[in-house]
Amino acid sequence: MILEEHRRRIIGEMQDKIRDVRAHGTAEPSHAEDAEADIQDDLELALLQMKAETLKRIDEALARLKGGTYGYCYECGEEIANRRLSALPFAVRCKDCEEIREAAARQRERGLAQQRGALVADLSA
Repeated sequence: MILEEHRRRIIGEMQDKIRDVRAHGTAEPSHAEDAEADIQDDLELALLQMKAETLKRIDEALARLKGGTYGYCYECGEEIANRRLSALPFAVRCKDCEEIREAAARQRERGLAQQRGALVADLSA
């Protein structure tokens, strides 16, 4: 199954990355290398966090599969298209409902940005 294969691949990548970080941490870097190493470590941590989040979504999708709700949209209850599930096997919304959710999120962000702008203008006055 695609979800389980994806899950195994991500776990393997995370384990490899953790081993690499442990092996990398044993050397004594110079001061110039410290800053570069810190940036690299931050990037590695961010990638691990992204992989952990993807793994969580896959585990949730596997639970939905067991529960008989996999492949159905959270919002409208319709089946999620096979093309969408092939591309994003842990999708929880159909394409239309996801687009509506994303548009609403963008609208909220614009509203918050306008509020922040108004607050800054009030404070500046």
